[in-house]
Amino acid sequence: MTTPTMRRQALGDLLRRTAARAPRKIALHCGRIEWTYEELDRSCDRFAAGLASLGVRAGDRIAVMARNSHGWAVTRFALARLGAVLVPVNFMLNAAEVAYILRHSEAKLLCVDAELAAVGMQARDMDTAVEGVIELPAEHAAYSAYGLRRFDELLLEPLPECDFDGHELAQIVYTSGTESQPKGAMHTHEAIIWEYVSCLVDAEIAHEDRILHAMPLYHCAQLDVFLGPGVYVGATHVITARPTPDNLLALIEHHGITSFFAPPTVWISLLRSPLFDRHDLSTLRKGYYGASIMPVEVLRELQRRLPDVRLWNLYGQTEIAPLATILKPEDQLRKPGSAGRAALNVETRVVNDDGIDVAVGEIGEIVHRSPQLLSGYFRDEERSNAAFAGGWFHSGDLATIDSEGYISVVDRKKDVIKSGGENVASREVEEVLYGLPTISEAAVIGLPDDRWVEAVTAIVVLREGQSLTESELIAHCAGKLARFKVPKRVIFTDSLPKNPSGKLLKRELRHRFGA
Repeated sequence: MTTPTMRRQALGDLLRRTAARAPRKIALHCGRIEWTYEELDRSCDRFAAGLASLGVRAGDRIAVMARNSHGWAVTRFALARLGAVLVPVNFMLNAAEVAYILRHSEAKLLCVDAELAAVGMQARDMDTAVEGVIELPAEHAAYSAYGLRRFDELLLEPLPECDFDGHELAQIVYTSGTESQPKGAMHTHEAIIWEYVSCLVDAEIAHEDRILHAMPLYHCAQLDVFLGPGVYVGATHVITARPTPDNLLALIEHHGITSFFAPPTVWISLLRSPLFDRHDLSTLRKGYYGASIMPVEVLRELQRRLPDVRLWNLYGQTEIAPLATILKPEDQLRKPGSAGRAALNVETRVVNDDGIDVAVGEIGEIVHRSPQLLSGYFRDEERSNAAFAGGWFHSGDLATIDSEGYISVVDRKKDVIKSGGENVASREVEEVLYGLPTISEAAVIGLPDDRWVEAVTAIVVLREGQSLTESELIAHCAGKLARFKVPKRVIFTDSLPKNPSGKLLKRELRHRFGA
């Protein structure tokens, strides 16, 4: 074993050390599976041996398109043991979109579950270099009938430890493509572990936590803010593929969950569920949200109905692995709507187009410096150079900063509505809409308009049994917003489209209502 390996800090090492410290502690629950850390560690070693038997070596890219399961968690650390590179794939993509990621990443193998096997095989056959498809176990379902190599068949006797360095690539996570093809953000083992340290300190991830993982593990928020840091310190993990209110509330009660992360849309769905008050949620102590700002009225309702839960707002993006800034429990109502201040291992500024810090209250772009940052976009030097212009990573998010250094995200650059020559931040209008007790969910977008170029449009879901007219909504906004920010149109709908992480899909709303 070489000296670099003796001093190595890599993802697979974290699990091995935790298993040595607490071998008999329960590490993972998923469906009927319950494993100690010793069992989880051995499963990772055995699956790594199975992957190696298929020719997987350090540096090979292995794509995973599957719903949450114990198999997903094992795959993450088994690949890390080999020095292979994880490529998580959004399971909501169609076959052509999946095939693009497989081709671009030059994935050697694709791991799927039974539900996604057909899409995976279809994508594989679209001129990719994928040599084989492996089927991972699902939370409850049996294996498919496609005859793929199965996870259980690849649990072989462990191999000698692999020799690679923590500076090497651990994962390529593809960001959502809105205006162009998705970009593959590359992270080394050490960059991800620096991010874990920020999570442990600022989000207070601890060994006594019982963490419910319901948001998709293909998304780096669930994977690298909660699963990875939780394994690092030896927390207990409950994994599910069904983020529905009935399932989540039952799991919180049954497993005595103490820590739960979800975007505001999922927290709202729990609050609106008729089952909310029928379950014992008294063990819950830590609540986390991200992807969008929690409306202040919803925040107050959460604190009223779950008074023992401390809340954190986590802001970031794929490229920073992903935690960048954090709003802690003591600041939730003192700084409502804020994304907080930079996490432990992050420097964050808000700058103008010339890279100069904006004044307090002025809008600029969020930029970061951090050891957590991506090392670049895979096979895309042009966009890598553009992202790091001036020596800082450019987030693409617009924000203001106050005198204490707290950042408030205004919008993505692409989501700012340009109406009648004025810029309107959709989040500001949404915050006002949530002040109406009749509204369950709301999204504000700009739609084409002959007069305004883009008309500020409110798309609203009402609470069950409630009523609201367009004129009442507009009158409410008129009393709280500048005239040009008041919605020109109101659309009532039964639901808002979301991705599996619970983030609102405003692209889909623009497409659906743009005509």
